[in-house]
Amino acid sequence: MFNKTKKMLSAALIGSSIALSGAAMAADYNLRAVANSNENDEDYDGLVVFKDYVEAASNGAIKVDLYIGTQLCANGTECLQAIEDGSVDIYISTSGGVASTFPYVQMFDLPYVMANDRVAEEVLTGPFVRDLRDQMLADSDGVVRLMTIGNTGGWRNFANTKRTLKSPADFDGLKIRTVVADLPQELVKALGASPTPIPWPELFSSFQTGVVDGSKNGITDIMGMKFPEAGLKYVTLDGHAYMAALWMMNNEVFTSMPEDMRKVVVDGFAALQQATFASPKRKSIQAYQEFKEIGGELYVPTPAEKAALAEAAKPVYDWFQTNVREGDRFFKAFQAASQGAEAKFAEEYERDLM
Repeated sequence: MFNKTKKMLSAALIGSSIALSGAAMAADYNLRAVANSNENDEDYDGLVVFKDYVEAASNGAIKVDLYIGTQLCANGTECLQAIEDGSVDIYISTSGGVASTFPYVQMFDLPYVMANDRVAEEVLTGPFVRDLRDQMLADSDGVVRLMTIGNTGGWRNFANTKRTLKSPADFDGLKIRTVVADLPQELVKALGASPTPIPWPELFSSFQTGVVDGSKNGITDIMGMKFPEAGLKYVTLDGHAYMAALWMMNNEVFTSMPEDMRKVVVDGFAALQQATFASPKRKSIQAYQEFKEIGGELYVPTPAEKAALAEAAKPVYDWFQTNVREGDRFFKAFQAASQGAEAKFAEEYERDLM
């Protein structure tokens, strides 16, 4: 009788344990995350890391649903509205995608401010980003919270169908594709070429027909879109702009969570950021190799050549400070953060190279 009772109690306890386990696994928070890209993109890599970390670290209290592509919203304007009305909780965009709402984020398109990945990653993990977060919250009436800034595609470089670009003089007469935004057009004009706004889906045929001669893209985009087949042959690795990815979240959703869950989300975005820092570096290795194998030419400017390009591009800084709301403040903060990172690493080189 004792053994029978013991078995019955054990079965009951096991059943209770399973029931409690199931209850514990029920998510208290369901986050809908949108990336208007595809599963081969760095944005997707970052979201997979974020989802895995947050769901595990919250012990199932937070569930993250990924919407890749245009399932919930199709562009920056629509997706920001979706964050505001609560149908989207997390959204990632380049600076161009949200510049109409937050014009000062165009600072990430300013040329030659950040020197390399090490500097960019130091800047984007520093206090400069919190200042930007505060401004975006203020401008969105406390709705849109900047969570972190990662990378989506490496660095923008100048590529074209005509010749190797080593100096501003080499840009003369070229038609360079830009988005329909003032800042990249000002940059192309400053370097001596003609800016030509072309929708992204039309760029391949525009290279083929000569509507444009060049563009400013990362190598993974160039190879992913098969632009060499349309005549794109020359890439100058000037790294004039870091392809920053702004990860935003509905602030009400974030602040409604208890502190321990907010910490999990913040840590999740930190893990996401590191994943998007790393992903373009690895993917670009194969892309550069494939570009060279099909006859493409890669050119790395000398320090003097890059300095000449940066000097020619300086009018863009004046334009940004004069024409963009909060442009002067954010340009100075961005530049100071970049120079501070360079100074820090210069000191480290003195110790590490001895």
